[in-house]
Amino acid sequence: MGSGHDAVAAELARRLRLAGHEAVHTDVLELLPARIGAGLRGFYHATVRHAPLLYAGVYTAFFRGGAGPRGQPGSAPLVALAEDRLRERVADSHADAVVPVFHLAAQLTGRMRVRERLAVPSAVVITDFAVHRQWLHRGNDLHLCLTAQIARDVRHRLGRPAVACGPLLAERFRPQPAGEAYWRRRLTAGDGRPPVLMSAGAWGVGRRLDATARLLVGAGYLPVVLCGRNERMRRLLSKVPGTLAMGWVDDMPGLMAACVALVDNAAGQTALEALAVGVPVVAYRPIPGHGAEGARRMAALGLTEYAADSWQLVRSLDRLTSGGPVPGRRAPADRCLFQGDVVGPLEGLCA
Repeated sequence: MGSGHDAVAAELARRLRLAGHEAVHTDVLELLPARIGAGLRGFYHATVRHAPLLYAGVYTAFFRGGAGPRGQPGSAPLVALAEDRLRERVADSHADAVVPVFHLAAQLTGRMRVRERLAVPSAVVITDFAVHRQWLHRGNDLHLCLTAQIARDVRHRLGRPAVACGPLLAERFRPQPAGEAYWRRRLTAGDGRPPVLMSAGAWGVGRRLDATARLLVGAGYLPVVLCGRNERMRRLLSKVPGTLAMGWVDDMPGLMAACVALVDNAAGQTALEALAVGVPVVAYRPIPGHGAEGARRMAALGLTEYAADSWQLVRSLDRLTSGGPVPGRRAPADRCLFQGDVVGPLEGLCA
């Protein structure tokens, strides 16, 4: 519902076109009638931004795994309202497959495949490290996951095919991007404090970001806060002495590469982009639900660090900037995360 899933869809379409295929991008929320999709987006935005405890309760009740029925693959009856429009899109485009990159779309295609309302196969690209049950539906033919371990877990839970494809990131997210020198000059033109990037996503969502910025300033760092399209947040954080608050940034690879670390709160696309550039990631005060679970999962896999409190955050950053062992720097064991294939399994599915 933010920009992460759109970025994944765009990169998947690019890779498919390079391989000689045609890709048609459809927003599942726009397939729902009577502006229901806009209402869902607005509710999610409002709860995550203004009522995080409410969203945490919703996530626990409808998304999180566990023993008994709660741990079983999810069901979203609301998606039935989108079936006719998806069938029309598939027929109009003569599609050979449908590839959800968002959990609501995965529920839609799985339901349609079980009820034989979707004649072509469906392959779900799972973008989360912590795979909640709304990603899972036994009707889908294939699941493409971030890691082999996640794929094994999905196969165990569903009894359906699942393979690792790695993150779908644009080619510009790589070590030593073109804009690094420009951003390095800009960020070090002041008092020489090491710049630490703080991300609040496209919507500018986060808990006590001003307090985190003050903490970093006091520890000798330059907080560079990405406020996305939240102009109110940018104005608020601009008032924190020693902080650089930024709106929407187009050259994210260059900016990331010029920073010594990323303080992340969502375990989403931004964290993966930083790791691809070669910048270590520390999760701190993650957003509730999928953000918190994903952050812990990434840390458990050794890809990032998780700071449970302010002391751990500063300690992690001090170690990362002192030349010690750095999760996220491209060690041989980590390179495989970015070497998966997504086009081949889709071609095999269609064949």
